[in-house]
Amino acid sequence: MKLNLYVLTPKRIIWDCEVKEIILSTNSGQIGVLPNHAPINTAVDMGPLRIRLLNDQWLTAVLWSGFARIVNNEIIILGNDAELGSDIDPEEAQQALKIAEANLSKAEGTKELVEAKLALRRARIRIEAVNWIPPSN
Repeated sequence: MKLNLYVLTPKRIIWDCEVKEIILSTNSGQIGVLPNHAPINTAVDMGPLRIRLLNDQWLTAVLWSGFARIVNNEIIILGNDAELGSDIDPEEAQQALKIAEANLSKAEGTKELVEAKLALRRARIRIEAVNWIPPSN
């Protein structure tokens, strides 16, 4: 059995392909989706999207929140923004993490603190996507 996965953002189509399985970050935690999954509509949290292709290779994308609908072996994810893990430069991601940590330590006021925490969370998610090691079959 296969799943039809569509990952869409306002800027582009990130993914449109058949897959075996996904692991999705939702507001209530991560969920795994296999064929014949129960129908569900859920908010998508900022975090990694793990995609298992038909050849059993795993890919990672990063979703920056959105909404997912899972029904009849079809997964439609409407995201505010997304990046494929293969598009993330590991050195740039590490540098962004260092900058975010520094900005958090010197943040003053509520607005700066909230923005710094969000930037740090985004940087950590990008690092997680780059460093993820897929499960062995």
